[in-house]
Amino acid sequence: MNFSLDNKVALVTGASRGIGRAIAMGLAQSGADLVIASRKKDDLEKVAEEIRKTGRKCLPVTTHVGRLEEIKNLVELASGEFGRIDILINDAATNPSMAAAIDTDERAWDSIMNLNLKGLFFLSQAVARVMKEKGGGKIINVASVAGITPDILPIYSISKAGVIMATKVMAQQWAIYNIRVNAIAPSLTRTKFSEPLLSNPDILNIAMSKTPLGRPAEPEEMVGAVIYLASDASSYVTGQVLAIDGGITI
Repeated sequence: MNFSLDNKVALVTGASRGIGRAIAMGLAQSGADLVIASRKKDDLEKVAEEIRKTGRKCLPVTTHVGRLEEIKNLVELASGEFGRIDILINDAATNPSMAAAIDTDERAWDSIMNLNLKGLFFLSQAVARVMKEKGGGKIINVASVAGITPDILPIYSISKAGVIMATKVMAQQWAIYNIRVNAIAPSLTRTKFSEPLLSNPDILNIAMSKTPLGRPAEPEEMVGAVIYLASDASSYVTGQVLAIDGGITI
């Protein structure tokens, strides 16, 4: 089993913090050079410095994945710097609204869908075109258990269900180009993104009561699955969704 990512180039969105940062660091420690993207330049530069300390190259690119012109710029810069993209990790996501489905407005819907689903798809498409020319690659989408069973974030859940179907569609249609596409589906994880949920005792207690392991995940607990899916160890795996959820989906 070959879990090494030596001489590979990985592009990670949402890499300035949380799960994206943990994955970027894990890929670097496994031998990959990195292109990292997020909307926060200062935070992104800090992660880039951490990656360079591992001995790997890192190009930080400030990017809003919900904007197609910025996606184009990101892929062009990545390809120009390294000549190829072997691995894409789609982690960037947002959820600006805690409103119930009956109260959600169009602005919240568009904000969530543009980044979580539309941006993910068109970035994957742009990177897949690069991968196709270079003989293949691996795309790993960060979905959510909320995309499998709905939770208190209704539009976020819908967007992540879309990510799961996008994973399957891309896996089916791009296998001919030697591009494997899979997803991980984390449950509640200790990140800044999830602070509003973790800091609410009622929500936290309900979530933990449904979780056999009885605790939230840590961002670093997503890394092993991603290394597996990004490496040749998973050479016959595509179109799959791996729930990293402490057992909540059972």
